[in-house]
Amino acid sequence: MAVKYWGTIGLLALVLQVLVPHQARAGCGADPAACEMSSGTYHAALPENSDNPPVLVFLHGYGSSGENAISLTRMVQPALDRGYAVLAPDGLPRSTDGSGPASWNFYPGWPGRNEAVFLADVVEDAADRFGINPDRVLLSGFSAGGFMVNYLACESPDAFSAYAPVAGGFWRPHPKSCLGPVRLFHTHGWVDTTVPLEGRLLGGGRFQQGDIFAGLEIWRDANACADEKPSSFDTTGAFLRRLWEACEPGSALEMALFPGGHTVPQGWADMALDWFERIDRD
Repeated sequence: MAVKYWGTIGLLALVLQVLVPHQARAGCGADPAACEMSSGTYHAALPENSDNPPVLVFLHGYGSSGENAISLTRMVQPALDRGYAVLAPDGLPRSTDGSGPASWNFYPGWPGRNEAVFLADVVEDAADRFGINPDRVLLSGFSAGGFMVNYLACESPDAFSAYAPVAGGFWRPHPKSCLGPVRLFHTHGWVDTTVPLEGRLLGGGRFQQGDIFAGLEIWRDANACADEKPSSFDTTGAFLRRLWEACEPGSALEMALFPGGHTVPQGWADMALDWFERIDRD
């Protein structure tokens, strides 16, 4: 069932390869091979002349890999230029026989690797290998990786410093509630047809992507926001931003829409890291 479930969004890997320029950067720091742990593998790109750098952990989409994610120039290079280390873990095949496209085990009740434990292990391993700062970590991901980010933030809001999903939310039925407070910045394409803002039916109606705006309501509840409507609005280039600020101390919630479709848009990295650095100072 998992294979059919995820196969419906199997065009994601192609979308990533076509829409996002690549730069060869895969490996484990200076080592061209992936970083290996008992629970899985990840790729690492490190900034020059940086001691104890903050970290961007980025989860790839369905059918892709950490190797592809660490090669996304528009995402990785701005982070490196700002002194961030970038870690790109590898998902596992979602089929029962261990073959097929790789993704993330986020859906409640599914068997498989405990991704929260795995991702914590990635950060700990990178801290030991490279001296990254394990206390300043922004967890992000695209599409299936974005869904993983949302579910992990829902269950363990304190696991990472903040969360920044791109083109991924919840599946129906939506979670009844999430723990909070959480610091989360959601980015989505206005004309995304792979993960539409309103969600869509998949697998002949057996599965349904959730509504992104319904997910934001769950986050507002988790953050005890005083009102449903945003506190303020902002514009960054092509991004239209909605901010909820009258919420529980220590929380942060924002949404950014852009004119494109299912992709990590140009300018996203700097915008997300500006947000992360701002809330990290608060």
